[in-house]
Amino acid sequence: MKSNNNLEDINGLDPENWEEMRELGHQMIDDMISFLKNIHLEPSWKEIPKDTKAYFKEDLPVEPQNSKKVYQDFKRYILPYHKGNIHPRFFAWVQGSGTLMGAYSEMLAAVMNPNVTIGEHAAMYVDEQVVKWCKQMLNYPNSSSGILLSGGSMANITGLTVARNAHSNLIREHGIQKNSKKLVVYCSEETHSCITKAAEIIGIGNKFVRKIKTNSEYEMDCDKLLEQLLLDIKEGLQPFCIVATTGTVNTGAIDPLEDIYNICKKYNLWLHIDGAYGALAKLDSNIAQKLKYIELADSVAFDLHKWLHVPYELGCLLVKDADNHRSTFAITPNYLLQTGRGLAGGLDAINNYGFELSRSFKALKVWMSLKETGIKKHAQLISKNNEQAKYLESKILKSNELEILAPVTMSIVCFRYFNKKLSMEKINKLNEEIIIQLQEKGIASPSSTILNDKYCIRVCIVNHKTKKEDLDFLISGVIQLGSEILKNNF
Repeated sequence: MKSNNNLEDINGLDPENWEEMRELGHQMIDDMISFLKNIHLEPSWKEIPKDTKAYFKEDLPVEPQNSKKVYQDFKRYILPYHKGNIHPRFFAWVQGSGTLMGAYSEMLAAVMNPNVTIGEHAAMYVDEQVVKWCKQMLNYPNSSSGILLSGGSMANITGLTVARNAHSNLIREHGIQKNSKKLVVYCSEETHSCITKAAEIIGIGNKFVRKIKTNSEYEMDCDKLLEQLLLDIKEGLQPFCIVATTGTVNTGAIDPLEDIYNICKKYNLWLHIDGAYGALAKLDSNIAQKLKYIELADSVAFDLHKWLHVPYELGCLLVKDADNHRSTFAITPNYLLQTGRGLAGGLDAINNYGFELSRSFKALKVWMSLKETGIKKHAQLISKNNEQAKYLESKILKSNELEILAPVTMSIVCFRYFNKKLSMEKINKLNEEIIIQLQEKGIASPSSTILNDKYCIRVCIVNHKTKKEDLDFLISGVIQLGSEILKNNF
């Protein structure tokens, strides 16, 4: 690239023609409204063609390209090949489907473009209010602290860091080497992998993550938990935290929170709850009682981009003891000094409660979405998804070709196409092929898991657009494909 000696003559990044960009913006909004309105008429997923993948191998652009052309390239090469979680028959993972108001709020936040960790500006107060709303959703103490993060993984590692430092006020300065005993954290074998990653990153090590066996309901077995805990104490180790899961990713199981809480109280352990998927099921009156002990946990991590359907990404960590939370992260270099007035005044800096110093205006999409819908409607939609899972379970139980493989606790259903004449290996291969063809044909997008060596078709219903006819369409597709594959390949 040639240097330009007259740099002052170079314009900034604002449009040269504002009216053309206004027209393009209107076109984008019109197109996206039509796209979302009619998404149910599209296949649930499309394979990306080779020529489209080749397009993404182009080199770095050097010269400007026409804005309309850039948008046309987006519509041609990117938009048709979306992941599908905005589609009513996306059942693959625990991923929310977003809303139009959420999309609008992302645009507004991007136009304002504030860094929401420090300073006296409105976004800081919106963030504070949204954290307060998060506490109210879970009936968590008002005196607790909280922080918005990218998702459950970051919320969990932040929570475990607070738990580790709360164990000893020497750890922040000296690290865990100062601790005379090896620290141990406990979770079930069904717990999300981010807990193991978090333990590795904060210096505990995966060797000291005790993955406790589960019972027949895929819940943590508290007898085995207590047995392991006492063994570790006897061997001179230092248990410090138990992670309970409210909604495992495999089956949606909820660990026995009351029993785990009582163990934590007896042995002075930190209770952290990974509620990335299921914590907000507390809004469903049919499940709320099982989740009541969330209110008593030392910390809880959960996602807002799942069952609250705000656009990706957004999670939240709540910590009961705000002083423990702040003392884990607070640091004030000279360039971040706060004043009583002016731009450097205002609320306590958010980076005193987490690692990040650069954060987008995450809270606005929650603020606008909840104002538009109210929490009551979200509670109804969560209940609806859970009821739809029971409906799907009932259809499977009535079928001669299908078999339920795990209890249905919330909105995850694990089942398989079954033929008693086939070996376990062939049944597993058959179900793997059914899932792939469901996706390739655009019928629906379930995912898979393995339970007791059985390959499962795993259906996770967290979409506010899903209707019972979508589940009927899925089941008929599974049975038809299973029959065809069985006839042609086995």
